[in-house]
Amino acid sequence: MALNYDLTEDQQILRESVRKFAENVIKPVARELDEKEEFSLDTMSRMAEMGLFGVFVSPEYQGQGLEYISYIIATEEIARIDGSHAATVAAGNSLGIGPINYFGNAEQKKKYLPKLCSGEALWGFGLTEPDAGSDAGGSRTTATLDGNEWVINGSKIFITNASTPISMGVTVQVVTGKRPDGRPEISCLLVENGTRGFESKEMHGKLMWRSSNTSELYFEDCRVPKENLLGQQGDGFHQMLSILDGGRLSIGAMGLGCAQGAFDLAIAYAQERQQFGKPICKFQAIAFKLADMAMEIELARNLLYKAGWLREQKRPFGKEAAMGKLYCSEVARRVATQAVQIHGGYGLMKEYDVERFYRDAKLLEIGEGTSEVQRIVISRQIGC
Repeated sequence: MALNYDLTEDQQILRESVRKFAENVIKPVARELDEKEEFSLDTMSRMAEMGLFGVFVSPEYQGQGLEYISYIIATEEIARIDGSHAATVAAGNSLGIGPINYFGNAEQKKKYLPKLCSGEALWGFGLTEPDAGSDAGGSRTTATLDGNEWVINGSKIFITNASTPISMGVTVQVVTGKRPDGRPEISCLLVENGTRGFESKEMHGKLMWRSSNTSELYFEDCRVPKENLLGQQGDGFHQMLSILDGGRLSIGAMGLGCAQGAFDLAIAYAQERQQFGKPICKFQAIAFKLADMAMEIELARNLLYKAGWLREQKRPFGKEAAMGKLYCSEVARRVATQAVQIHGGYGLMKEYDVERFYRDAKLLEIGEGTSEVQRIVISRQIGC
């Protein structure tokens, strides 16, 4: 069977509609929201109306029932305009909806997914801790079974979507005991906002994704029902790794969109900016920069879409997901850096959107597995 790089008609329509939405709805407010560090309920509501939540969830739970490449395309197009809004979409789907959709029982899905897929509510994924970042297995947050309740103690940090006005709760990774080999037994629990002993606190002073919601979570003798266990006791580490594989595709899509957006700004500026009597894009030094940027974006898109295709085919995709996340995030950084260089001094001013892309790109090399961790994952997959 011949290779086919064409998007389906539905995917082309999705790209066009999400691109138009991002340009008309998000772009006019993105700079102001970034400056104020303000999460926008208005744009959140309008993204929900666009069907950007629950993209890959069954219509049975008010999801869109689309394939994973469509989700990648939608995330990419939002990130092409603004990283903060793309973070809300990516985390809302992969980290918020994903664990419940893939590992929740029928009752949990029925209770939470409809509101999350409709965008009426958001859900966080409590993984990272102050002393457990790349070493996710080093979590110190604990949960002890006391009768019919789990008692949770500990804290989490850098959790997206956990303290907005519409945040409904979090999936929290906890240590529930010891395995026979002496290592911690990791499980995941569902904790609703408003539960006694649970507090989510919004974080400020961020360099990037300033209008995305980022939170610290605190648990002090927080009690949740026994049935709030996600899947089986001790399955939490496996669940986390599975969710992060999919999440890497989301971050890859954000990196791809960030690179494309920065490139679009750079080439538009280079075509308009005049020096020595002609547009600067006519100078070889600038033209070659733009050519390299375009080439890397094309390579990144092909790699990421292949990883998404493998997932759709239910084939192993962990290596390709790590490659896609790593390459797209580093391409975003390189393209954003060159885009600022092309803008010169203007690229350092907040009135030019390219400076926001430059800031936003950096997190992509850190979140959901640093570039160093991705290289570890890839090297293990190739037998090193």
